[in-house]
Amino acid sequence: MIKLNATVIGEGTPFLFLHGFLGMGDNWKTLGSKFAENGFQVHLIDQRNHGRSPHTTEMNYELMSRDIKGYCEENNLKNIILLGHSMGGKVAMQVAGDFPELLQKLIIVDISPKYYAPHHHEILQGLEALDNEVITSRGDAEDFLAKFVPDKGTRLFLLKNLYWKTKEKLSLRLNLDVLSKSGEDIGMALSDSIIFSKPSLFIRGGKSGYISEEDKPLIKKHFPNATIQTIEGAGHWVHAEKITEFFKNVTDFI
Repeated sequence: MIKLNATVIGEGTPFLFLHGFLGMGDNWKTLGSKFAENGFQVHLIDQRNHGRSPHTTEMNYELMSRDIKGYCEENNLKNIILLGHSMGGKVAMQVAGDFPELLQKLIIVDISPKYYAPHHHEILQGLEALDNEVITSRGDAEDFLAKFVPDKGTRLFLLKNLYWKTKEKLSLRLNLDVLSKSGEDIGMALSDSIIFSKPSLFIRGGKSGYISEEDKPLIKKHFPNATIQTIEGAGHWVHAEKITEFFKNVTDFI
């Protein structure tokens, strides 16, 4: 078992946040602080090979599910609320199936239980090239990454991983070697055997294609007590693009 890094804010019901692929717990700091102000003990977790958590050679949803179980045991957390976005949503689904006794409620953000083909090739190629460059400012890093990632919002999200490795060189808090080889594992469909019958909320962005109408029966098969909500005008980063609506939807659910 590995020891995950996390930022903990507030006191109250434990509320764990799981970031997406190439993200980190701090991606949720703004929303996490809002929930902490409303009576929750918020845990912004870095998953393995991301942020300040350990780098490992293995990475799949069963292992990452056990990471969360171990984190809860280490911190004596019970009856948690668990939220996951994208890859973090797949981890959260796996945790709900593997350790349902841990959870009281589950929130999944813009991801379905289905299989997704690997689709981060150009982003990973850009990050690998960036990590091999001698980059000495965040502005230079953004200019360099723009050749691979044209969308400014996505670039800024990715560049949150930058840190000063030495006084002269910026680097990335990502295990790019392992993450680049994990595309098939990250896209894996949820096992048919996983059923979680406690209250579950799926939130999708109206402009995102990650959860389609055709996915709804599959969601209900695995999560029979699921509510599926759409936030119009939002893409895959629905929680960042429509923060007020997102906060209200989640607050109403929990």
